[in-house]
Amino acid sequence: MSEQLRLMHVHAHPDDESSKGAASTARYVAEGVDVLVVTCTGGERGSILNPKMDRPDVLANISEIRRQEMDAAREILGVRQEWLGFVDSGLPEGDPLPPLPEGCFGLMPVEKAAEPLVEIMRRFRPHVVTTYDENGGYPHPDHIMCHKITVAAFEAAADPTRYVGSGEPWQPLKLYYHHSFSRMRMQALHDAMEQRGLVSPYAEWLANWEVDPSWDDRVTTRVECAEYFPVRDRALLAHATQIDPDGSWFAVPLEVAQQAWPTEDYELVTSHVPTRTPEDDLFAGLR
Repeated sequence: MSEQLRLMHVHAHPDDESSKGAASTARYVAEGVDVLVVTCTGGERGSILNPKMDRPDVLANISEIRRQEMDAAREILGVRQEWLGFVDSGLPEGDPLPPLPEGCFGLMPVEKAAEPLVEIMRRFRPHVVTTYDENGGYPHPDHIMCHKITVAAFEAAADPTRYVGSGEPWQPLKLYYHHSFSRMRMQALHDAMEQRGLVSPYAEWLANWEVDPSWDDRVTTRVECAEYFPVRDRALLAHATQIDPDGSWFAVPLEVAQQAWPTEDYELVTSHVPTRTPEDDLFAGLR
């Protein structure tokens, strides 16, 4: 292709763009790809996961603080970013699970919630779109709804009979799902830590792994991006309410992670261009 390549990531909350696919994002930005992050909610109901930020002043201004964190992460990654403006659903806990709060993103009708994403898709005209799998990557209601509206918008954006008035039709050419937490990756990092005599943060996780083993077989595309792990880490740390610098996100030393698993991994779901898997590039078939 002669025109500039464009990549759209659709995420549920501010911080998801930094915890899923951020190093490959930084690589593509460095290569001149125009990258847009679409954030579905403001993360208003997210917990404060960094004990150092668990303060009354932060709790009272969590919406604004999370927007400021997103601004900082966006600058670090070198991407554009837009908000869809939906309200965070929170992560329901308990047995039985409580109902989701009225008016939240997780309760929106898919057809309605996809409309602003279709408008952005037609305006930005991405060649490649990424989001989460049908389980949301993990079963957060906002992640599952993010999956639903992204798939719906990907299918609808090129249809001139749908969402009339939301811009000129555009057909994105490839759709991917993130595979950030495969067992193969966790096992490789765990083994690398133990081989160096270090304490692995994944031992208990692996011992209690309940994900279908065929999950790893869904990965089609591994993007080499170890060089950009430091950029990913800086973007993560920008989300100070969500990321504890002394927590599990950074329990594996950078050099160990770069050597043990130097890629970020994706599943090619739909392609309107000829390509052959396995791939090493989200733009395979387009360059």
